[in-house]
Amino acid sequence: MATTMEDTPQKPAKTELSPTHSPAPSPIPSPMLEKITLPAANHVEHLNMNQIQVVVRRCSTPNLTEETTYFIPRNPVVDAGTNTDPPVVCCPLLRKFCPCPPRGLLASLITKVLLAAVLFGVVWSITEDECLPGGNFFGITILFICALIGGKVVALIRLPKLPPFPPLLGMLLMGFLLRNIPVVTDGVYINFRWSSSLRNIALAVILARAGLGLDPKGLRKLKGVCARVAAGPCLMEACTTALISHFLMGLPWEWGFILGFVLGAVSPAVVVPSMLLLQKDGYGVEQGIPTLLMAAGSIDDILAITGFTTCLGMAFATGSTWYNILRGVLEVAGGMVAGILLGFLIQYFPSVDQKHLVMKRSFLVLGLSVFAVFGSGVAGFPGSGGLCTLVLAFLAGLGWGAEKARVEEVVGWAWDVFQPLLFGLIGAEIRVSELEGLAVGLGIASLLIALLVRILFTFVCVLRAGFNLKEKIFIALAWMPKATVQAAIGSTALDMARTKDDEKLQKYGMDVLTVAVLAILFTAPVGALIIGLCGPRLLQKPKTSACGTAAGGEDDTEAPVTFESTL
Repeated sequence: MATTMEDTPQKPAKTELSPTHSPAPSPIPSPMLEKITLPAANHVEHLNMNQIQVVVRRCSTPNLTEETTYFIPRNPVVDAGTNTDPPVVCCPLLRKFCPCPPRGLLASLITKVLLAAVLFGVVWSITEDECLPGGNFFGITILFICALIGGKVVALIRLPKLPPFPPLLGMLLMGFLLRNIPVVTDGVYINFRWSSSLRNIALAVILARAGLGLDPKGLRKLKGVCARVAAGPCLMEACTTALISHFLMGLPWEWGFILGFVLGAVSPAVVVPSMLLLQKDGYGVEQGIPTLLMAAGSIDDILAITGFTTCLGMAFATGSTWYNILRGVLEVAGGMVAGILLGFLIQYFPSVDQKHLVMKRSFLVLGLSVFAVFGSGVAGFPGSGGLCTLVLAFLAGLGWGAEKARVEEVVGWAWDVFQPLLFGLIGAEIRVSELEGLAVGLGIASLLIALLVRILFTFVCVLRAGFNLKEKIFIALAWMPKATVQAAIGSTALDMARTKDDEKLQKYGMDVLTVAVLAILFTAPVGALIIGLCGPRLLQKPKTSACGTAAGGEDDTEAPVTFESTL
């Protein structure tokens, strides 16, 4: 018989030759393991408690049977998994819970702590006091860790039949707490230039993700209602906010429109997960409502960012009103031209035959995006950087085709790092001691009035789109959450005002940031709850087996519309 025990026997005990009256040989020519027997009574004295006796019989000739006995130790002398000696146990009582040396989860935790300690030691040896309490590196690290913990805690809050709360709320609140707790504030210090730079990098990452996420085929297939939902409410809310903030808050018209476009963007971080949850259950799928809102969200954000950058350039420009308007138009045109040139450049370089193609493309997209955001400010045209980033990322993804998904994944990793920093730093900009009650009240009033106008105008935009009354109400209510874009661009005007060292401009910038943070705190959780609660009550489940297939509604005069998108 061919067996491992036959090749490397450990303790051959005996070999017996049977006479001719042995059982008939097996018809199979190769030896076979017949059975494993327990030791006989007369062999007990030779068998240790830590051994197993194995008896192997084989037929060497037709009339001869050979029998071999092996004694195998119960505990092997080598580790079967690693082919090495078994680990030495320091304390037998801890063998089950803490092997020595540690392995598994405990070893992973020790390794991560060791890596963090080594990294801290290297950075401390270079920067010295910056890594100690009161230094910038220390403050950024504490803020990042606390923002991550806050996001994880908020994500764990789950209510039955409701979408999860966005983690960005926890990140925002942790930054707010770190800034306004007296003892903690002294140790967690971040210079405003460092904070501004990190937020601008996060803005560049968001813009790159937005440009790469645009699907040209989906944009060509979008109906007129999607364009109305994407552009109409955003422009109407921006104009309403500018008008109300000018008379209530005393902001100049340029700053009023800056605040308006900050508030005009809807947040994909809230809308998309909530709509995907409804789409999974089939609510509104036949009418294409989830796809409509997810596709229109990207266009809405791009329009708001473009309007914001244009008004920002006009607000900080010097000269006549017509000159500032012309300057804004030139900034938009210059940003588009620069984005087109850079987009076509990285379509072909690096070439497809090079190694590490995805990493090189990802580095170029992120690097050029950061350079466009910072470089436009250095050149004196701050409004052109954001649009340049959007255009170059869109054109680059258009040329890469299916390979764009891998670059989007790498850019998503960068966003996972900068998202806690962005929302934590935005929350840390709000100081309760510096807030004025009147300004906060007027800001809340402006926000609520603008939201009411946005909801009503969204309802008007979908009047002749083939939806019933309940679906129109749901679309109007679901089109108000704000979070990501407000955090990305809400502090940009304040950062630029600080560089001018103008207290009046800094006050305007702080008003814009305060209203943006209030909008996030109010609309993000309320919007998620409204979508989760109203969706099953206002939307219909599919009447056909194929989701997304248009079906006749109750009203024969209104045919539902199906929108397609790969978002």
